[in-house]
Amino acid sequence: MTFNASTITTASEGAWQGDNPLNHALPLLIVQTILVVFVSRTLAFLLKPFRQPKVVAEIIGGILLGPSAIGRNKKFMHIVFPAWSTTMLESVASFGLLFYLFLVGLELDFRTIRRSGKQAFNIAVAGITLPFICAVGVTFLLQRAIRSENHNIGYVQHFVFLGVSLSITAFPVLARILAELKLLTTRVGETAMAAAAFNDVAAWVLLALAVALAGQGHKSSLLTSIWVLFSGMAFVAAMMILVRPVMNRVARKCSHEQDVLPEIYICLTLAGVMLSGLVTDMIGLHSIFGGFVFGLTIPKGGEFANRMTRRIEDFVSTLFLPLYFAASGLKTDVTKLRSVVDWGLLLLVTSTASVGKILGTFAVAMMCMVPVRESLTLGVLMNTKGLVELIVLNIGREKKVLNDEMFTILVLMALFTTFITTPIVLAIYKPSRIVNSGSQKPSRLTDLQEKLRILACIHGPGNIPSLINFVESIRATNMSRLKLYVMQLTELTDSSSSILMVQRSRKNGFPFINRMKSGPMHEQIATAFQAYGEVGKVTVHHLTSISLLSTMHEDICHVAEKKGVAMIILPFHKRWGGEDEEVTEDLGQGLREVNQRVLQNAACSVAVLVNRGVARRYEQEPETSVAARKRVCIFFIGGPHDRKVLELGSRMAEHPAIRLLLVRFTSYTEVGDEGPKYNSPTSTTNWEKEKELDEEAVNEFKVKWQETVEYIEKNATNITEEVLSIGKAKDHDLVIVGKQQLETTMLTNIDFRHGNEELGPIGDLFVSSGNGITSSLLVIQDRYLINSNESNLVKTSRAESTVIKDAIEEL
Repeated sequence: MTFNASTITTASEGAWQGDNPLNHALPLLIVQTILVVFVSRTLAFLLKPFRQPKVVAEIIGGILLGPSAIGRNKKFMHIVFPAWSTTMLESVASFGLLFYLFLVGLELDFRTIRRSGKQAFNIAVAGITLPFICAVGVTFLLQRAIRSENHNIGYVQHFVFLGVSLSITAFPVLARILAELKLLTTRVGETAMAAAAFNDVAAWVLLALAVALAGQGHKSSLLTSIWVLFSGMAFVAAMMILVRPVMNRVARKCSHEQDVLPEIYICLTLAGVMLSGLVTDMIGLHSIFGGFVFGLTIPKGGEFANRMTRRIEDFVSTLFLPLYFAASGLKTDVTKLRSVVDWGLLLLVTSTASVGKILGTFAVAMMCMVPVRESLTLGVLMNTKGLVELIVLNIGREKKVLNDEMFTILVLMALFTTFITTPIVLAIYKPSRIVNSGSQKPSRLTDLQEKLRILACIHGPGNIPSLINFVESIRATNMSRLKLYVMQLTELTDSSSSILMVQRSRKNGFPFINRMKSGPMHEQIATAFQAYGEVGKVTVHHLTSISLLSTMHEDICHVAEKKGVAMIILPFHKRWGGEDEEVTEDLGQGLREVNQRVLQNAACSVAVLVNRGVARRYEQEPETSVAARKRVCIFFIGGPHDRKVLELGSRMAEHPAIRLLLVRFTSYTEVGDEGPKYNSPTSTTNWEKEKELDEEAVNEFKVKWQETVEYIEKNATNITEEVLSIGKAKDHDLVIVGKQQLETTMLTNIDFRHGNEELGPIGDLFVSSGNGITSSLLVIQDRYLINSNESNLVKTSRAESTVIKDAIEEL
């Protein structure tokens, strides 16, 4: 059945009326969108173990749905992608692309480019120039081997489009690859990002030139192309001179709106994007240039830009971009490459693009005194292609500059060069994550003469009050200053806002929050800790980990080792509202797994801080909360984790505003013939040695702090009741325990179901709902290494206790 485009309606009469919904525009578009998103997401999941960026999966998905694979089935194409729907699909995809390019313009900060230096500029110029020179010969061969459908298109148009496609570096894709490979903060990553930013600007200028020249094939002349270029330049100048001040004023007004973005400003911005696209289309440039230029007019780093990005990025990147890749895939027909000559041309184009880009970058990097391995890595990274490449190719096909064979060859070239980037970089450049010579000697909690170094991780402003209160409590004496590294944990996603943060990455590990200025949250965090550092005599350094959740623990452990910290403080993934025991914040399983990986891999002590009500007291009394007298309770049962708790208690005992209580459970020597089983590398046969160390630690603590610390001994037989009674008494602001895993006979009636393994049985009891406990909790795990004794302990205790077995096997 054939359809006339003029007879196609938007909606169907319904299946009950005998009308096929797929013969109408809207139902068919919905089916196409669902299919495209499903295929691209499935491929992204399958390619995730290979560390491939999402754009690779989307390009492959588009090709698979096209005539190269599934689309070879004529019945499938007739039903799902009929010819009459092509214009509709491309229009919707182009509309989404208009707003995506607006986001790209939002990301591009010229101040960052100016600060990048001559080295990055020279590398970018070399990476563009040499591929363009190589395009001279390749264009000649392609013109001879493949006959163009449009005989009015000359050598110059072919050369410009081919040169642009060979020389482009995809900045967003490169940022994603660097982030996944943990190279963002290395010298290679910083140089590649800066060079890619230069390359991005040059690519848009060259693409505008290519579009203007491509018009000569129609009712046009060289003079018309010149007018198109000058009109485009005048449009950019007008946007920067007239529109940019207006958007600056809008951005300043929105910064004062703390809660919501006014609807009038959203409408103004979206209308501006569409109007700019209309103007550039009328000029003779593609409409996407208008969206890109309008994005450049909006101030970078402010709350307005961030909120606009969050408003539209997910919808655009999740729905519209896959449609654009699908539309490109429907035009890509690998079966058109039938002869040996065609495949030889594909090999020629791919090798020319790779050699030109890599060789040009490598040569200039070597001239800039960059080491050989890093120079080669830079060349491979700069060879990354992406969305801009496909935009160039699609425009070239629309202008009849590229025919089907040329288009397919260049799409496959872009796919191949991007796909090989990650494996080649992994093969030739492996920066060690374990720093030996550059790492500082770890500080110790017990040494009051040296500066104590602490790494505190936070998720947002809600973690600030409890963390400041805790840090203040361990700032023991005036003799030793405390150095606090505050690391904000930020998940790296496929969104544009992640790229905005990536662009601001700095040397020395991670971007500094107080330099980012990317919204009230970052300003609130930086201001709070800066103020506390000045008042509390604490040296504060602000860091940010921008990483995937699956590898975020590597950043934390790396910085801890690099800075030689004595302890890592992790916020628990839940926060409570106080006596009503309602969870006010749950950050989800992902960040909980980050905590668990840090506990398993950290080379220093780790503390998990559970905030239950401290934040409310801090917010009500911001001026007196630090100075207020706080009540802290320490539980001591025995083992290396509890001895570390005593070390921390020694620092707290010196603080004049801390009232400390030590509760020791003393009857553990009566449990079994072999004594308790600690979750530590200590063999079960050495429990007597552990007992001696426990006695020595407790006696030393009592002698040193007998006048300032209250000491109580409790019977461990009813440890559950004792723990609950202390917690329900609400006499303490903070309770500190070691991360113990003891025989089930030690913890009578504790229903430990492994709900919060990272807290241990006592910590899990404290955070369980229904117990009426409102005290905040700190669970400490001492630094230790898993050795052969640990595996022996698993074997000997397997038949004794299910709790012990599960805990050790998890470690």
